[in-house]
Amino acid sequence: MPGSERDRAGAAPAPRWNAGAGANSARDALQGAITAISAAGCATPRLDAEVMLADVLGVPRERLITDPGLVVQGPAVRAFQDAVRRRAVAREPVAYIVGRRSFRRLELASDTRALIPRPETELLVEAGLALAHGLRVADVGTGSGAVALALKDERPDLQITGIDISEQALELARANSRGLGLDVSWLAGDLLEGVADRFDAVLANLPYVAEADRALLAPEILLHEPDEALFAGADGLTAVRALAEQLARAPGIGYVALEVGEGQASRVAQLLLGAGFGSVAAERDLAGVERVVVGRRGG
Repeated sequence: MPGSERDRAGAAPAPRWNAGAGANSARDALQGAITAISAAGCATPRLDAEVMLADVLGVPRERLITDPGLVVQGPAVRAFQDAVRRRAVAREPVAYIVGRRSFRRLELASDTRALIPRPETELLVEAGLALAHGLRVADVGTGSGAVALALKDERPDLQITGIDISEQALELARANSRGLGLDVSWLAGDLLEGVADRFDAVLANLPYVAEADRALLAPEILLHEPDEALFAGADGLTAVRALAEQLARAPGIGYVALEVGEGQASRVAQLLLGAGFGSVAAERDLAGVERVVVGRRGG
């Protein structure tokens, strides 16, 4: 995850535009926002500004470029100022500001009840696509339901249950499930405690940031996303270790895929080998990081 100095979070003021009845050029408003967001140290100022302005105006992002007559006026002026202030001053993530995040083919509601779905987590969904027809699958640490819902969308034959210890996260996941019309079951629980025998396969994106790495996280993450979805003890593997212990007592689960942090794959592979998975391999994400560790029983 990207890191930056926490004390930069309040460095840049939001730009000021006419908040009265007059109109402002969308291009001028966009440029002012880019300047403010860039000065705050955000990594993707143009993308952030475009997503927020398109959301405020209710138009596709491409129209910000293709329509030179597009204006920001009336209530939209104040709404965009507020969005830019939240991004540049409070360093709030764009997904929380606009209230949604794209993930594979889905548009998911996103708020502070759960971690924002990351592009690298799509690799966990791809691991699930390799499963045999009709298996019972647990998405452990489901958060917003991103993995469970994306997999159900692409593999409707699978029987999928999203599990999380956070009732608030499950409320968000259920809302996403209803909004998308996808039939996923939801269960409150501590990993697989008491329910392991219900499943044939497990996918999990558990907390994996070591406490010592807290200061390396960008303000967007550290100040706004839930700690319990990020941090997992001194080495970042507390949650994965607990899951591996449960899997060792659940021989009926023949497949597991775990998202891990950079540099953790070999240690997680050893945990899965110790849990009785005879074949273990790591899959790399687009950045070349060993991001998902897959274990199969029986060789």
